[in-house]
Amino acid sequence: MYRLSFVLVAAFVSLSALSQTTLLKQRKFPRDIPAGNYSGVTPLGNGRFAVVNDKSAEDGFYIFSIDIDSLSNCIRSARNEGFVSSGKNNSDLEAIAFCPNSGTLFMASEAKSEVLEYNLTGQPTGRSLPLPAVFKKASENCGIESLTFGHQRFYVTTERPLPGDSLLRIQSFDSQLKCSKQYLYRPDGQTLKKGYWGVSELCALNDGRLLILEREIRVPKLKIGAQALIKIYATRPAEADTLQKELLCQFKTRLTLTSRRFANYEGMCEARPGLLLLIADSQNRYKGFLRDWLLTISL
Repeated sequence: MYRLSFVLVAAFVSLSALSQTTLLKQRKFPRDIPAGNYSGVTPLGNGRFAVVNDKSAEDGFYIFSIDIDSLSNCIRSARNEGFVSSGKNNSDLEAIAFCPNSGTLFMASEAKSEVLEYNLTGQPTGRSLPLPAVFKKASENCGIESLTFGHQRFYVTTERPLPGDSLLRIQSFDSQLKCSKQYLYRPDGQTLKKGYWGVSELCALNDGRLLILEREIRVPKLKIGAQALIKIYATRPAEADTLQKELLCQFKTRLTLTSRRFANYEGMCEARPGLLLLIADSQNRYKGFLRDWLLTISL
């Protein structure tokens, strides 16, 4: 996960989408959602979501109750129902996925490049996704970044290509946790001048598509004018080794002196069919200027 260094300036968000998507108003709930470094989100059903914070004192997950209007798709309210601890020391959890088949959660550690299974009380089950040994080549800061479950498949990937690779490896697993096909994906890479880039999330839709969230961040020396460019691509995992991608939407956030709506989105899931939910990493509401934003996108 990329860490930003901000001076005390505010921000505005400029959103744009292609014709098949609609970006709704981003919302914040500072009285009901604690400040955090939120890096992953997954739906549990009935408006409840499990959320990981990669800087929490212990590994575990929050339970957020998020009310999304069924007609407008806008977020009406959100509140924290509490933190469920695993009792294990922090291992930089970057992603989380709920598997309805087993009723368990899988959480990905970037520092350890592993994905372990937990029950809903936060206890490890002893099972894990058997990642190929090649993923151990990843550095602690560019290890396992993204995890998702949908259409009876798990998908896992790193933030950037592994050392020696030019393409990203996306590893799939079946619902029995058996290692399946490995796909290759070409990220856009760096397009902003002196920008930091990488894939920050995957989202497997029940219609078989796999969405990929790419992020690029540029912070100039004076900080004002810093921007984050986020793109969401759709792919269709099949027999081809290299995934073909289609841009669904993109949005950009910039730092200015007139607004505080900067949002660095790191987590993404399908809140319900045809509706994405994104969650931002505010770096614990850095210096009181960043916010824990939530955003919905209608596909």
